[in-house]
Amino acid sequence: MNTMSSRDKILGAIRQNKPAAMPLPDQFTFRTEYPDLVAQFGQVLQSIGGRAEVVPDLEAVKIKVQEHFGDLSTIAVTVPGLESLATFSLAPVTDPHDLEHIELAIIPGQLGVAENAAIWISEKEMGHRVLPFITQHLALVIRAETLVANMHEAYQRIAPAATGFGTFLAGPSKTADIEQSLVVGAHGARSLIVYLIG
Repeated sequence: MNTMSSRDKILGAIRQNKPAAMPLPDQFTFRTEYPDLVAQFGQVLQSIGGRAEVVPDLEAVKIKVQEHFGDLSTIAVTVPGLESLATFSLAPVTDPHDLEHIELAIIPGQLGVAENAAIWISEKEMGHRVLPFITQHLALVIRAETLVANMHEAYQRIAPAATGFGTFLAGPSKTADIEQSLVVGAHGARSLIVYLIG
């Protein structure tokens, strides 16, 4: 006597009713257009708890950092040209736990995404993988011309295989529990500011 299990019956029914295979399209094209990428990026970033500021150059970034974070004493910097702002050297650090007292990290981003205010940073820019997540406050510096409209465009421009570890960051860290109490800074930086150069 040959009895079929429930699993075999379900799989048999799926095989009998399976639609014909269709070839995948050669290329997916997702077009998103915003009249002003910088404005869109800034609005979205603000809506998720961050802040964007357009500045003309790195000298203006220095001034803004001193205005916003002048009271902080432990600052790590990986942005070329802003080294004078650093009060903490990452060079001798081998144990990520040694970064637990960082109050501000200033890191360059490769590109930003207008639709969700995400910024791509790779391990090369971070100095240490844990730096953007362990710092109390995070400042990212990107060039305005690197903004793209959506994540599809972003993935066409990044090369994870070449850069190794990387991540998209958007807004400060936050979480909400079952009672819908929002906590900012739960798993990472309590604040995020993005300086857009140009």
